[in-house]
Amino acid sequence: MRIISGKYKSRKFQLPTKFTARPTTDFARESLFNILNNQLDWEFTEALDLFSGTGSIALELVSRGCPHVVSVESNVKNHAFIQKVKEILDAKELLTIKADVFSFIKKGNQKFNVIFADPPYDLKDLQTIPTKIFESGLLKPNGIFILEHSKKNTFTEHPFFKEERKYGSVHFSFFENDRKPDSQ
Repeated sequence: MRIISGKYKSRKFQLPTKFTARPTTDFARESLFNILNNQLDWEFTEALDLFSGTGSIALELVSRGCPHVVSVESNVKNHAFIQKVKEILDAKELLTIKADVFSFIKKGNQKFNVIFADPPYDLKDLQTIPTKIFESGLLKPNGIFILEHSKKNTFTEHPFFKEERKYGSVHFSFFENDRKPDSQ
């Protein structure tokens, strides 16, 4: 795993053997951050990385200057890896939480400018994640929610859906909470 840009640019970390997470590809991650660079002022962006896996998204957010990033991962080995990298980098801006994502969403009392979720592509409740995010109130006004998923999922009918971007087998659906559902 490598960090693409920012203060930790080009830092590489070897994933442990038998690591269970499916990391977002460098190509897809770089494309995602090119989009976000035009929409966000990193120094004022608080971010949440759900189903954090390798922590590559959370670490990229910290590297680019986010003052506060929360990484939520339920797998013990994955969480330990993210925590280890955090300590190596002395990334005080990163808070790692070992928890079930759906429980975290229910209890969440903090608000974020950006929420990224990369659940397992075969997760049974994947389709419910956007609605759960918006019902939770975790996203600040004008905030962006990004969901990584496979081609078999579509979210175009969700009232807060903005656009979908495809990078090989990786699909990102973007949602914004400044859009109101059509009421007419």
